[in-house]
Amino acid sequence: MKLKYLLILSVSIIAVSLAGCTKDEIAPTGIKTKEPGTTTDYTAPTYADDYSAIASWSDRSQWNLANVHDPSVVFDGTYYYMYSTDASYGNAHVGHGHFLARRSRDLVHWDFIGMAMSTEPAWVKDTLNNMRARVGLSPIDSPRYGFWAPVIRKVGNNYRMYYSVVVDNYIKTGKVNTADNFDGSWTEKAFIGMMETSDLSSNQWVDHGMVVCSVSDRGTDWSRSSLNDWSAYFKYNAIDPSMIVTPEGENWLIYGSWHSGIVAIQLNPDTGLPLHKFDINDESTWGTRIYTRSDGSRWQASEGPEIMYNAETGYYYLFLAYDELSVAYNTRVCRARSIRGPYYSYDGSTASGSDCFPIITHPYKFNNHSGWVGFSHCCVFKDETNNQWYYCSQARLPANTNGNAYSNAIMMGHVRKIEWTEDGWPVVLPERYAAVPQDAIAESDLTGSWEVITLNYQYKKQQTSSAMTLSSDHKATGAVTGTWSYNSTTGILTVGSLKLNVVRELDWEASPRVPTIVFTGLNGSGRSVWGKKSQS
Repeated sequence: MKLKYLLILSVSIIAVSLAGCTKDEIAPTGIKTKEPGTTTDYTAPTYADDYSAIASWSDRSQWNLANVHDPSVVFDGTYYYMYSTDASYGNAHVGHGHFLARRSRDLVHWDFIGMAMSTEPAWVKDTLNNMRARVGLSPIDSPRYGFWAPVIRKVGNNYRMYYSVVVDNYIKTGKVNTADNFDGSWTEKAFIGMMETSDLSSNQWVDHGMVVCSVSDRGTDWSRSSLNDWSAYFKYNAIDPSMIVTPEGENWLIYGSWHSGIVAIQLNPDTGLPLHKFDINDESTWGTRIYTRSDGSRWQASEGPEIMYNAETGYYYLFLAYDELSVAYNTRVCRARSIRGPYYSYDGSTASGSDCFPIITHPYKFNNHSGWVGFSHCCVFKDETNNQWYYCSQARLPANTNGNAYSNAIMMGHVRKIEWTEDGWPVVLPERYAAVPQDAIAESDLTGSWEVITLNYQYKKQQTSSAMTLSSDHKATGAVTGTWSYNSTTGILTVGSLKLNVVRELDWEASPRVPTIVFTGLNGSGRSVWGKKSQS
């Protein structure tokens, strides 16, 4: 049962045009904007957060970061390419292929270039029905698919995309997953496949078939007592792939969602397929579980693993999406010295078997904007030219924004800089990346009024801002109190016991949008603290 994505595919509220044009007919608009310079000659991006007026397929050349869900990003030396789940406001993408693709020169202006997959791969239906036949089940003639959460990585001279295809039909009868069709069984397995290209600009891929699929340790007991039974037939759910090449050259696939946890399985670097033969009947071939939110649970609200290695800290970082995706989504991170763990939380405790910290994104709201919810399922990537790490995920507008009852289906891609704490934890900037020039920040620039948000965990509740003032006599009052100081060499603002990374970024909530100063850091319990200098 894959309930987490029902909202992705169920909203169909605007008419869409089926007029088509190819990727090659869309000229790139992204112009490289270098950060060095001065903010006086800077021009802010003007695209609207509420993109409902241009959500249709015929308007896709204007989408920029509209209709982004579960993104993955890679740089080919000229462009950043982004691929994402089949999801769009009003289902505008339906009928045009799978896995939305776009590219950018500057991470700010993005051009939609089409779909990475023109039609569903034949191997999915063939493999599914072969597996069904072996346990005495009838074939499913027309499976209902979902295409989710691709991950893109460069391996050697090729780019490999690992992608998810879910089958939303009941196991017992093969009927489509609806309440009326419920037959006392769970829904069918998901598959992770892989395809390759040597040239991302061509958008031409060679599919290499199945990598792994959902697996169960319950044999043919796929019974489900009711729609309120959450005991999960499948032990590991083959969706949400992430992939990493370790410093030693090992290739690993990390995957899993909601069921019994997150799994790591080693890949053959030459083929991109499992190093050891994957066998749905042999649990020893399924991989190593590296994280579970709740020991012994078959249904837990953690998914969307993303993994990366930071050579400067010597840690592997496992980013996780917590809770349901429409509102409550929030991002956690834990770290380990080994790819297979153990992974540890901010306080040094073992992360697996409990909620992990830090919290680095959460539903939030600054003044003068509706704010964002459903803010997680990230990719993390690095610009090697300037040693800058980035976080990218979707975030959604809250329901009833601008009087639109369906506004929670508006999914905007958010690219944000990652900063690093002194003890080696990643933190995300409170404002989206906009290539704002990084003029030197003096201590005097920090005095004045701020909005501050602490990302405390509250299910489905936005964390709102409170006022703080930094006075010229180094007193902080309001949301954070104490004596403050600023080290202009390291860019660290210290307020009381808090150490905060200070950066210039865009005030996206201002009208017009203008550069401002922001900070990000972690409090003693591993909750992010965000600040934005208020406009005078």
